[in-house]
Amino acid sequence: MSGESKESRPIRVAVVDDHEMFRAGVIATLQHEFSIVGQAPDVEGSVAMIADTRPDVVLLDVHVPGGEGGGGAEILRKSLPLSPESAFLALSVSDSPQDVGSVIRAGARGYVTKTISGGDLISSIRQVHEGYAVFSPKLAGFVLSTFQAADSVAGAGSGAGPGSAGGSAAVGGATGTIGATGAASGTGAGAGTTTSGHSSAHDEELDRLSSREQEVMRLIARGYTYKEVAAELFISIKTVETHVSNVLRKLQLSNRTELTLWAADRRIV
Repeated sequence: MSGESKESRPIRVAVVDDHEMFRAGVIATLQHEFSIVGQAPDVEGSVAMIADTRPDVVLLDVHVPGGEGGGGAEILRKSLPLSPESAFLALSVSDSPQDVGSVIRAGARGYVTKTISGGDLISSIRQVHEGYAVFSPKLAGFVLSTFQAADSVAGAGSGAGPGSAGGSAAVGGATGTIGATGAASGTGAGAGTTTSGHSSAHDEELDRLSSREQEVMRLIARGYTYKEVAAELFISIKTVETHVSNVLRKLQLSNRTELTLWAADRRIV
């Protein structure tokens, strides 16, 4: 051992994402700032890699194949007991409350989307390593609203709210506080929010869509163009058009305006 302190050595980072080209791009962005100790494309490989390397920070995609189908949340649940000192930062194309809630409840310390700049991603990794919870700007409003919901429904104060930190919103506080926030939001895979009062029939409508169709639906409902959706999901514009057509058909909607209203009514955008 060289006697190098934890504070003086580079932050050790692992990258989990099933898109090889995206992983390579992230690693190229980070390798001059951090020590990249591992990468993996699926649940099984990620759990083994994290147990073996015990990174300081794991960049974790939400939708990762393999395992029992639980994606990033499953990796978190299986990896944290094996590497309890690791901090997990979700890095995903999705900014849906369901996806945010699932990984935060599983133990992630933050959640940023793939639209983040390289500089802001580096800053977010440093903040997570220092113990802060970090969220992309769009998600900060969602986190704040769930803090407020927890105050009004459960009568328990969150103790902190999102504040600006570079290109992302950082929330000072313990992981337990954030986990309670995720639970208070009432979000879960394949379900609308419990606070909106919608019946299980609406959950069944959402469950008609594949995971990819749900990703496309949420981006379209947020006003993304087909070209922007294609760039976000690394698919062709023609594939986006096919997914949108399938979504409209399965939900019995006529156009993207109706789709936006449908998604907003269920508070899943």
